[in-house]
Parts: sequence; C-alpha cells; structure tokens
Amino acid sequence: MTVPLMIRRAKPEDLATIVRFNVSLVQEARGKELDPTTLQKGVQAVLKDSYRGFYTVAEMDDQVVAAVLVTFEWSDFSNAWFWWLQDVYVEPNHRQQGIFRALYQYLKDQATRSNACGLRLYVYQGNVKAQAVYEKLGMLPSDSLMYEDRL
Repeated sequence: MTVPLMIRRAKPEDLATIVRFNVSLVQEARGKELDPTTLQKGVQAVLKDSYRGFYTVAEMDDQVVAAVLVTFEWSDFSNAWFWWLQDVYVEPNHRQQGIFRALYQYLKDQATRSNACGLRLYVYQGNVKAQAVYEKLGMLPSDSLMYEDRL
C-alpha cells in the first residue's frame, strides 16, 4: 500500500524542517556549510512575507519529506512572471519515489493558473543527478548562463 502524498504551502511551524533541508542541500551539492542564524532568518522572511516567495512542501504520514522555494522574476518580454524553483530538497530515504515529480506538477499547475510564463531553476553544475531529473520532467537547459557578483 502506498502512503498518500499531501502537497501544501509551508507554514511557520515548518521552519526548522526547511532550515534542516537547506543545510543538507548545500552540504550534499556543494560540500559547504551555511550560517544557521542567517539561514533561519532568511527562511523566516519568506514564511512571513509572500512577496518574497513561498515554500511548498510534500508530506507523508504527517511528516514533511520535501520542500521547494518559489520566487518570482518579472519578464517584460513576456509581460508575465517566471516562477523560480529554488532550494529543491527531498529527504534521501524518500528519493526516487516520484515525490519531486508530484511537487513539480503541482507547482506547474499553480503557475499555469496564475498566468506565469514559465518555470525556471538553477542547478549546481556538478549536480548531474538533479539535472537528469529536471530533464526527465521536460525542462531544458537555458540558453543563458548565470553570472553573479556576491556582495
């Protein structure tokens, strides 16, 4: 018997879980540590202010097992919003069970209803497993490269 998956917007009580997921994500993907105080404040800022974005979580047996942060980018070319999927994380023991696929489809449906013009995400260049997952969902590498100047 398969345990039902519930997908919902994150609530303030999900803070500790999302922080833990983000710490694990950066450690797994880049081998780096995050400052937990800064991270917690950053997650809290999103949970308190939907203008910054929103988290969507997947639950099984009343336990959050995956999360995605959605932020927005205005496209003057399209006269619509792109939804950026960030901080995509699925607990290791719940991977390869279709959880991210369900989250992605849920967010794609929500974005379509909101008249967004597309979904975007960035992925660490060395994370080839994640790249393969995104391509299986129909996402394609962008023709743009991302540059940054950290301040």
